Amino acid sequence: MSDGGSGGDGASAIAVAQFAPGDDVAANLAAIEALATQAAGRGAGLVLLPEYSTFFTPEAGPAWAANAESLDGEEPGPIVTALGGIADRLGVVLVVGMLETAADPSRVRNTVVALRPGAGVVARYRKLHLYDAFGQRESDWVEPGVLDAPELFTWGGFTVGLQTCYDIRFPEVSRRIVDAGADLLLVPAEWVRGPLKEHHWRTLLTARALENTVFVAAADHTPPVGVGTSLIIDPMGVAVAALGEARGVAVAAISPDRVTEVRRVNPALQLRRFGVAPR
Repeated sequence: MSDGGSGGDGASAIAVAQFAPGDDVAANLAAIEALATQAAGRGAGLVLLPEYSTFFTPEAGPAWAANAESLDGEEPGPIVTALGGIADRLGVVLVVGMLETAADPSRVRNTVVALRPGAGVVARYRKLHLYDAFGQRESDWVEPGVLDAPELFTWGGFTVGLQTCYDIRFPEVSRRIVDAGADLLLVPAEWVRGPLKEHHWRTLLTARALENTVFVAAADHTPPVGVGTSLIIDPMGVAVAALGEARGVAVAAISPDRVTEVRRVNPALQLRRFGVAPR
């Protein structure tokens, strides 16, 4: 792992950006660049975008696989190349949800990539828990990730971990990433609107920050499908930056010192008596 951002123990600025991706990859990439440019202009060194940022339709189908890209080749495909170009031009770490090809050509992987300027993809995460809930069937079109060791990267004095949307309902996912060393969790999402869903979103994200004494940053789609309300939460459960329902960017300065301070007051990770093991 190599570091980015300001380094040391000083505060670094992180941004969450939200929009409503559609079925036009070029338009989505343009929106990503516009939002990342806005975030960089406000001092952000890391910019988090939502799940399915490069291609999305409200109903999954064959078009998803047609707009997926492999991450396994020696040379990146056009989508990852474009995302890397944005990171390079702006000098920011860019974290984006995208569609990755799967072993079954009719299905995809729901993947998050972190791209560092000049280095390309430095970490990736494939969604573990698929959204077969609230009347949805993500597993009909998406292949779940395997339980590999978490891929972490460093930025601004933090060790950063990735997870996706519905995974946040499973506290052991976050705990496993924190056990691997993460003190900043990034959560791209397409959190579908519905009764009490905004309440679930904020409550679950806050719980993951509190129980693990880490920063959590989460970026969602805006309406009509998502709830928006992207936010950055500190280890005491305080939302230090947040958005409403409109497209936009929220920026906060965060520091590893805050994690150290909170863990002195609340040593919950040291006091726990249970570990996490895969089923």
